[in-house]
Amino acid sequence: MPPLPPPRPAWAAHRLTVRFGGAEDRPLAIVAGEIDQDGAEALRHALESVLGDGTNGPGGLDVDLREVSFCDCAGLNALLRVRLHALDSGRTVTLSAVSGQVGRLLSLSGTEELFAAAA
Repeated sequence: MPPLPPPRPAWAAHRLTVRFGGAEDRPLAIVAGEIDQDGAEALRHALESVLGDGTNGPGGLDVDLREVSFCDCAGLNALLRVRLHALDSGRTVTLSAVSGQVGRLLSLSGTEELFAAAA
């Protein structure tokens, strides 16, 4: 039996980037790549760090997921936790755009309305 290959470093499994823009009181996070078990916590920390402790103002955070090619339940859980973090300080998290794969996950899980912008 041949020897097993060495495990890949954790950073190699993170195929995820997050760029920030938008206004200071309502930043925009543009997420690209794959949100899986390996990258979900990193995404959560990145988004929560922009939200901070609520001192940035009453706005919240807009997230653009149109460049996300894969998102599993770990990624969805990370987004839900970020939403709760925002709600704790009276702010919101909205998804300004989603890829087809993310849209399907939100639809199947019944969570799309949790991230909708207020009418």
